[in-house]
Amino acid sequence: MTNRSIPYETREELFELVVGGVPVSVAASAVGVSREAGAAWWRKSGLMDLQLQSNARGGLPGSAPASHPGAPGLSREGCRGGRRALSSEDRAVIAAGLQRRLSYTDIGVLIGRDKSVISREVARNRGVDGSYWGPVAHRAAHERRRRPKEFKLVTNPGLCRRIEGWMDQGWSPRLIARMLQAEHGSNRMERVEHETIYQALYVQTRGALRADLHQRLSLKRRKRRPQDQPRRGTTRYAEAFRISQRPAEVADRAVPGHWEGDLVLGTGSASAVGTLVERTTRFTILLHLPGRHDADSVAEAMIREMSKLPQHLRRSVTWDRGVELMGYEKIQLALNAPVFFCDPYSPWQRGTNENTNRLLRFWLEKGTDLSVHTAEDLDRIAATLNRRPRPTLDLDTPADRLNALLTRAA
Repeated sequence: MTNRSIPYETREELFELVVGGVPVSVAASAVGVSREAGAAWWRKSGLMDLQLQSNARGGLPGSAPASHPGAPGLSREGCRGGRRALSSEDRAVIAAGLQRRLSYTDIGVLIGRDKSVISREVARNRGVDGSYWGPVAHRAAHERRRRPKEFKLVTNPGLCRRIEGWMDQGWSPRLIARMLQAEHGSNRMERVEHETIYQALYVQTRGALRADLHQRLSLKRRKRRPQDQPRRGTTRYAEAFRISQRPAEVADRAVPGHWEGDLVLGTGSASAVGTLVERTTRFTILLHLPGRHDADSVAEAMIREMSKLPQHLRRSVTWDRGVELMGYEKIQLALNAPVFFCDPYSPWQRGTNENTNRLLRFWLEKGTDLSVHTAEDLDRIAATLNRRPRPTLDLDTPADRLNALLTRAA
């Protein structure tokens, strides 16, 4: 009997038996299919992601049988938080509706719920092959509600070591979460969200990573705090180009060659490193400012570094309203590119550069003397950052994206 000839009800009956505690092999025999077929269906159901070890009795290790309609927390009347949780009957209707190719709206009408509830339910509880089975979905939802939950990083030391290794290289929790998702796909036991990593760092009872690992974060904070207020400045550029005058191609990143810049300051603002980031590729250039970081020094360094680029990759620069760029007219003439300035008190208008500067704090630490970094040190730091995969580039690296532009131009 092929998979195509096996009735829908047969698979549903097998899943009901397995989630109720019957071993897969016994359930397969009971519904009249081979052990191999039953095991294959169970693997594709998606519920196996919630298992950490096999259970000789079947079902999920250490868990109670699946709840039934009318049980606390699952009934139509007595659900938590005033919202009616989906019952096993609801999920059976959803499965049957999907089998008959009904829309989410039509299925919602049948059980008295909005189509968005159906959409979320199917997205959360469908199998790895995209199928949705009522008994499996009901048990998966039941297991996710179980409290207290064991913290994932406590039970997976191998995953902890990988995260620690990446953070030692300066990777952010968000980038690590994105890479784990790309590598492991539907295997939830080898994936974590970035918030899970932050909780492991900041919540004492959830410690599973090294205690000193918060030092690898860009802000190196021991405790979570609200975002700092934007940096304020009073410099006025009455004759300069305003950010509202930038071409539309800059805002939508449609054309490469538009840069954002700023200074990363050392202790007491006595030392600084200039940063330039290309908006389309996120490629970063660091400006060596060994003595001073006044307007003349910054202009000289910017002209020196950006002159190495072809003309089509230096179309404009956007900067904050700091005194260090009072020599903007000299820059515009030398590079044949306009310099645009953000509105007062609005550093978020050059958000690509702000985010890059946060990453650079892994090497250019706050409260340190940045003049100790040589030009070769800055080149090495920039190269390291430019080789790092970026979620905003679909995990490509800035170096790869810039090289692609240079290759096409050649």
